[in-house]
Amino acid sequence: MHVDGPPRRRDGPGAQTGQPPRNDAEPGRTSLRDPRPGDRVLPVGGAGLAEPVPVESPEQPNLLMITLDDAAWGDMVHMPRLQELFVQEGVTLRGALAPNPICVPARSSLMTGQHSHNHGTWNTTSDAGHGLEALDEENTLAVWLQEAGYDTFFLGKYPNGYTDGTVVPPGWTGWRALVDPTTYNFVRPTVSMDGVEEKFETYSTTLLSEQSDELLREPGRAEDPWYMWLNYVAPHHGGPDAPDDPAVLYPDDPDPVKTTTPEDRDVDTFADLALTDTPNMFEDDVTDKVLVRGTQRTVTEQRRAQLTEAHQQRIESLQSVDRALASTLETLEETGQLDDTYVVLTSDNGYTLGAHNLEGKLWYFREMTSVPMYVRGPGLEPGTVSEAPVTNVDWAPTFAALAGARPTLEVDGVDVLPWIGSGADRRVVPIEAYPVKKGSKRLYRGVVVGPWTYVQGRSGQAEVYYRDVDRWELQNLAGDPRYSDQVDELKQLVRSTSTCAGDECPSAYYR
Repeated sequence: MHVDGPPRRRDGPGAQTGQPPRNDAEPGRTSLRDPRPGDRVLPVGGAGLAEPVPVESPEQPNLLMITLDDAAWGDMVHMPRLQELFVQEGVTLRGALAPNPICVPARSSLMTGQHSHNHGTWNTTSDAGHGLEALDEENTLAVWLQEAGYDTFFLGKYPNGYTDGTVVPPGWTGWRALVDPTTYNFVRPTVSMDGVEEKFETYSTTLLSEQSDELLREPGRAEDPWYMWLNYVAPHHGGPDAPDDPAVLYPDDPDPVKTTTPEDRDVDTFADLALTDTPNMFEDDVTDKVLVRGTQRTVTEQRRAQLTEAHQQRIESLQSVDRALASTLETLEETGQLDDTYVVLTSDNGYTLGAHNLEGKLWYFREMTSVPMYVRGPGLEPGTVSEAPVTNVDWAPTFAALAGARPTLEVDGVDVLPWIGSGADRRVVPIEAYPVKKGSKRLYRGVVVGPWTYVQGRSGQAEVYYRDVDRWELQNLAGDPRYSDQVDELKQLVRSTSTCAGDECPSAYYR
């Protein structure tokens, strides 16, 4: 399975597997149509319900979750090994979503199978008591799997706030966690080696790749089932500063664009890469955007130059991850474990550098809530694409089901494996977000249902997008009388799901 060769820039028709869901309609404000009589967001009664397609899996298969940090769909086309090992050999989950698209809440959902409003981990800091310290670490996927007989291994970035490397959370057989504040130091990270802090001078991605391969190659590893959560930091911003970083080039800028740090061999390998040219990049007419103040700003040419540099460095940093993915899959094959292992590759949230004049994550636009996600393993058809909505709330209950483990808390997600091949493309997914650093009042609440996104802010104002004909979310339909029935239906779905828990959370899939 040796995969090598120089990075390939993939653009045009052959690159669609790295992009968010597409449609054939022309984007823009003039293409919208009146809804047909009887059109609904969801079918009435049992009409349109999808049927699950069982997946034959080994008893207690190995489970590998590989998480990137702040990766976007558009980044994936620049990773040739990923294209071969996951797009061609796995299932591309184009309906994947992060219901709360920011670091700590998203990672807590991966661990608990709960939405943010239930696991209580809302902020990225501990200032208000809703950061990592709010997470019930006694009741996570690792604990469930360990009790089911699995060896469990953690490597890389834990949710923000892990500052004491002598502490190993419950449920982990092996612990190799990056210790804050060095988590974002790509060249001098400190790692908690089973509770002992050790400093390294190895590029972070390379270090984590080597450590994970060592664990997978340990004698006897193939004899017992295992779960590994491997968390790479790229393409998240981090140091040290480079000569072409915006903070260095523009010292008078009080808020320069933050950049990541590629491995030395990858520096400037994408120096000619431009920002994505889509209709919502640096959007001109934002009169319909009512919830996010940042959409109203004008992005200067200097700022665009900074964003371009950040984009180039993000792609360069992912080249080391691409090599690491190949190494991991090769290790699994060489040790005879690949055929009994499910491998999920995803990101904690999406990311944008300019769409709707925004930078980063957190908000409800598709660039941020839509996350790259792939799965490969026993019983899954290689080289296929699934539109079934899958969220980072779903993987804990899915892995628990595969392992025969019993969750020790009420999970909100579902076992998604039977839905991947069902032909389903619609499900009610509640979305939400909270202040980044402090605060417990939601910035917005909403739902994504197939091509529809409805969000409501604190003041009650709403934004509604219908991506079947407005892929780039250029026109807010909240006040459009042609869509009043659908908007009312979406509003009702938000009311019924925004505080859902367990079986009350939507689980039905539709075709």
